[in-house]
Amino acid sequence: MESLPSLRRCLLAQCRRPSRPLSPLYLDFLAPTAVRAQRRHASTGTSGGTKPQYTLSKKQREFLESALRVNQAGEIAATLIYTAQTPQIVRSHPHLRPLMKHMYDQEAGHLKIFNGLVAKHQVRPTAMYPLWEVAASFLGWSTAALGREAAMACTEAVETEIGSHYNDQVREILSWEADAVRRGEELDDELKEMLSIFRRIRDEELEHLDHAVANDSKEAKPYDPLVDVIRLGCRTAIKISERI
Repeated sequence: MESLPSLRRCLLAQCRRPSRPLSPLYLDFLAPTAVRAQRRHASTGTSGGTKPQYTLSKKQREFLESALRVNQAGEIAATLIYTAQTPQIVRSHPHLRPLMKHMYDQEAGHLKIFNGLVAKHQVRPTAMYPLWEVAASFLGWSTAALGREAAMACTEAVETEIGSHYNDQVREILSWEADAVRRGEELDDELKEMLSIFRRIRDEELEHLDHAVANDSKEAKPYDPLVDVIRLGCRTAIKISERI
């Protein structure tokens, strides 16, 4: 597993970077309504069978920007947790090496996706990255130090909150899709793809939760206080990253 110094430098640079004018890469579903209207007219002016594209409101565009920022932050934290947990866990339980690698690799894949989406859509990453880096690394190291069960309880707690958060995002976008259907419109292709990505990643995060339970997460001592504190921390980090 690799450390993330280059990612840290990249994120900190983006956080410090002043705002800049929108480039042509700034995709339709995050673009201002006037820009979307021009593009929609250009794309449907000569086609009789194409449905008009659903135009997002300012609030909906802000929701997507917030979602991408939070999701990137969450995947950064997940990779750091597994990076800190794995050496201690596999030293005591070598048979768990493939599972820990599998979960880490999936999280690293998720992070790569959201790094790309954040850059592509010119979304400001969270300014809280340095704090989340320390917190996630400490959480991974400390729960692994408590033993395999506590490390798995950590995964259970984190994935419960993250899976629920992804599910909320999926439901929100599906509500837009239903509204589009009622209007005789359709979602932007980029937004359809994002919905598919969110669904897949949600399912993979919930798969990690299942792995944790199968590996005795509920045998951690003390289980309830540990899980409750971690879940509260996740919810707090999500709320902060949505805005900052």
